Amino acid sequence: MYKLRSMVTNAEKSGAQWAEKNDNRVTAFGKFLRKTRLDEIPQFINILNGDMSLIGPRPERPEFVEELAKTIPFYKIRNVIKPGLTGWAQVNAKYAATDRDSLEKLQYDLYYIKNRGLFIDFRITIKTLSTVIFFRGQ
Repeated sequence: MYKLRSMVTNAEKSGAQWAEKNDNRVTAFGKFLRKTRLDEIPQFINILNGDMSLIGPRPERPEFVEELAKTIPFYKIRNVIKPGLTGWAQVNAKYAATDRDSLEKLQYDLYYIKNRGLFIDFRITIKTLSTVIFFRGQ
């Protein structure tokens, strides 16, 4: 997956870590990239390559997927459709920083998978554009 780097070099030298609010591993320019969502632009390459869709469950890092799949039943079901740049969980749940947060996001992802269609995609698109335009979110 293509993405602009927003953290310091060796930010995870001791292993994968959840991102936190005001994470001290994020560079000053990285904060700007994240706030403006410019760090997401390279992911359009993934969409054009067919590796991702515009809307779907947000991809998670492989290190976390394996761990979450051990503790959260049906976690891997979210992978039955292509991951997306934005999704129902992204516009309705907070940023996942714990297993419990990931469970909540999984519930939104499964709801989306079951009910996906033009209407819900339209709602996700409007909520995503609102978040980007008004610099909301984390």
